[in-house]
Amino acid sequence: MPRCLPTRCATLGAFIGSAGALLGAPLLISTLALVPTLAPTAAHAQAARPVPIPVNTLRGEITFGMPPEIVLNGKVATRLSPASRIRGQSNTLVMSGTLGGQTHVVNYNVDAQTGLVQDVWILTAAEAARLWPTTPQEAAKWVFDPVSQSWSKP
Repeated sequence: MPRCLPTRCATLGAFIGSAGALLGAPLLISTLALVPTLAPTAAHAQAARPVPIPVNTLRGEITFGMPPEIVLNGKVATRLSPASRIRGQSNTLVMSGTLGGQTHVVNYNVDAQTGLVQDVWILTAAEAARLWPTTPQEAAKWVFDPVSQSWSKP
């Protein structure tokens, strides 16, 4: 039995076509119409991040080295946690090994127990342009609006 979707759709199209011929009615179903479109649309590309970035993150710049080594805001002795998650601009998981040598503007969390970077969100240009605290002291003084996902200085 075929396992891939285009093969199943082609099989289904052939079955439906032969059934239509048996009934005496020509059936104009294209098997391509049965295959879902997987390409993102322009509206989807413009949509906001599917999952909002949490309020307890800080803004920074990360240069990825050999995993788990990273340079965070110029601080060389920084590492990713063994359970770290890096989310790309479309909120999909990205493996740290594929980012070696790249520098990105990110939002990140630090694990309070180990001091290692736990979660990283690689930002789009629009997200990076928005105001976000870079230190815990700034986050304590600024005001966060959860609806618009934005910070404002008092």
